Amino acid sequence: MLAVTRKSEIKDIVLEKKSVTVTELAKIFSVTEETIRRDLKQLESEGFLTRTYGGAFIQDGVENNIDLSIRETAYLKNKQAIASRCRELIHNGDSIFLDSSTTTLTIAKAINDMRLTVVTNSLMIINELCDKANIHLIAIGGNYTPRDKAFNGLSTQACLETFYLDKTFMSCRSLSMEHGITDSLESVAAVRQSLAQRSKEVYLVADFSKFDKTSFIHIADFDAITGLVTDRKLSSQWVDFLNSHNVAVYEAQNE
Repeated sequence: MLAVTRKSEIKDIVLEKKSVTVTELAKIFSVTEETIRRDLKQLESEGFLTRTYGGAFIQDGVENNIDLSIRETAYLKNKQAIASRCRELIHNGDSIFLDSSTTTLTIAKAINDMRLTVVTNSLMIINELCDKANIHLIAIGGNYTPRDKAFNGLSTQACLETFYLDKTFMSCRSLSMEHGITDSLESVAAVRQSLAQRSKEVYLVADFSKFDKTSFIHIADFDAITGLVTDRKLSSQWVDFLNSHNVAVYEAQNE
């Protein structure tokens, strides 16, 4: 197969699946992983996709649920900067919820030496904090989704109804001034909708790639959140918009 044909077919796959790994593409086209990496590098240079460790993804599409293995390494420094800023908002003795996003996993790593009660539906966060004697860890069960390594569904929402927390940190797939806070999967969005009502303070954590986009399911309007923690300086339009909804803005220092 000609390289130009292979790259065209890779684009079709990425447009459909939204994210791909180098390994799966190498198997599909019966070429080396190095060949696929070169193809992805060229497609990135054309502005078609974003490469990350082990694969690539695109942000387009309202039902864009990027594979977890790709999300874990995408914009990692940005997420670490957000996590450091979030740590400043958390105090010893707090009871907090961390949702099943890769950004909140980074927060869990940043606060694992603090004395906290942490409630979560994320298997990754459970594994991160399970051996920390200083953390009172409460795991929320439900319908387990291997793709996201998380528990969601009606039973998860029912469990959440028994808790009220000091602070919730949750992410989303997209946010826009016109359509509010949105997500790609109904089951994930439903849990986040419940979280917005079960906490004294609700902080949305979102890196720059999520702004001015809209996904499939509406989670909440901005009136439902206390603050927005992000990794870059926001435009004056966004600052004015958030101020009009009484949302505090916390801009991380992304070195």
